[in-house]
Amino acid sequence: MEKNIGRDRKELKNRIRALLYEQRLDLNGTALQVFEYHRKYNPLYRKFTKLLQTKSLEVERMEDIPCMPVDVFKNHKMYLPEENPEMIFQSSGTTGQTRSRHCIPSLNWYREVCMQSFKKHYGSVENYNWIGLLPNYLEQTHSSLIFMLSEFTKVSNPDCSGLFSHCNQDFFSCVERSVRSGRPTVLIGVSFALLDLAETGRFNCPDHWVVMETGGMKGRRKEMTRPELHRKLSGAFSIPVIHSEYGMTELQSQAYSKGDGRFFPGSLMAVYTREINDPLSVERPGRAGGVNVIDLANFDTLPFIATMDSGLMREDGSFEILGRLDGSEARGCNLMYFN
Repeated sequence: MEKNIGRDRKELKNRIRALLYEQRLDLNGTALQVFEYHRKYNPLYRKFTKLLQTKSLEVERMEDIPCMPVDVFKNHKMYLPEENPEMIFQSSGTTGQTRSRHCIPSLNWYREVCMQSFKKHYGSVENYNWIGLLPNYLEQTHSSLIFMLSEFTKVSNPDCSGLFSHCNQDFFSCVERSVRSGRPTVLIGVSFALLDLAETGRFNCPDHWVVMETGGMKGRRKEMTRPELHRKLSGAFSIPVIHSEYGMTELQSQAYSKGDGRFFPGSLMAVYTREINDPLSVERPGRAGGVNVIDLANFDTLPFIATMDSGLMREDGSFEILGRLDGSEARGCNLMYFN
């Protein structure tokens, strides 16, 4: 068994790396191979598929692959390699919530996936200055978002980049240096922090900047729809569009939207929707449902995740996030239980 898992893992990892750099485009076939790998070597996923009687189902395309409820990351160690993980990311959360834990075997791999996910849609990370406005995340340890953005700032211009908890003088000084540099800049922040910035009246966004929200009111402000949020921010900053990033602790890939509310996934990521009352049935494009994510970057943990986000997919592979399903916790990720 150990020899077989090592050989199978190496072969599949090579295929996944080729997909990451778009040297191969057979995402569907690779996902089906990863499904068989996890059904064979992942005890918890094997138990899950047995309970669903997967053998009696037709798993002929990646949309047929059963996705486990995302809350499994709160109660179980989703991790295949025998060696200890290099890092354990934890989700953000309010007092009393159980935080998800994602065991990351290789930070180099996570870094590589993040860099390529961004590059697919915007070009190389190092071509931008990076300024983060991330209260709550910076105060909590083991945040995957903070790790990703810290790595982005390392390969950027250090004098014009940084991560900040508040719209303080250090933040505005960094903004001024970045403006003077003339370089394209990504200003990325959680929703409520960007609204706080908008209300200061001190930020005029240059034309060559990207303002990107990552979602999240964290109980700091009244919840609002993404279109409403974007209207407020674009009006305050005098820019036509607000960009968005979709990611979560339980994923290693990210998806990005360039302002129209439609997210396009990274090379190792596929998103589709399930019927609300029948989680094993795929919803057709254009109809709202629960969001399922296949992330082959999670090869060593769990690639098949049923979130508690509500959304809809489009024929071109893009998707929209409409909100949270009823009963889900107010955080960047999602619900459902598996015992």
